[in-house]
Amino acid sequence: MDFVDWRKSPEKSKTNEGEGEKKRDPGRWRGKRFYDHIDEIIHEAQERGEFTNLKGTGQPLHLEDDSYAGDRAMAYRMLKNNGFAPPEIELANEVRKERERAEAKLSRIVHWGESLRNRRVPPFANEKRSFNAALEKAVAEYDQSLRELNRKILTLNLSTPSAMHQPMLEVEHLVKQFRETCPPFEV
Repeated sequence: MDFVDWRKSPEKSKTNEGEGEKKRDPGRWRGKRFYDHIDEIIHEAQERGEFTNLKGTGQPLHLEDDSYAGDRAMAYRMLKNNGFAPPEIELANEVRKERERAEAKLSRIVHWGESLRNRRVPPFANEKRSFNAALEKAVAEYDQSLRELNRKILTLNLSTPSAMHQPMLEVEHLVKQFRETCPPFEV
């Protein structure tokens, strides 16, 4: 015995079976994600042949369109061809690299302190003194590098559009936070 859906009227099911055309019913979109709808629309257009004989088919894309650069297009192209970037991009990269370098120095000091604290044998007095001296030197260098980074960030923010602005660093807060994560030894 075949399954018969009692919710559908017999006339309606017979008319739907006989139709060869694909109709869009409103329930078809329910429960699908947006990109699934887009994919379905694109596939239907491909089946209809709407993407055949488009202008530029089979040719490489020209991704080096500098129309947004305006008067600086030629200068930007020359910088790019010679391995450079515009000054504001170079400055942003320099700020990022210096911040990473400062954080790497701090992580080495923190690791050193953790290794001294986690040893089976407690650190000797001279080890504690050398760690504390290195810690104070690292804190002073970190403070100085953060202030220098703030100067560069300010220069960057003054010379770039607002979309490229970077927030100023809170030097005192960052130094205090580092001091709390890596306290000195009591000698």
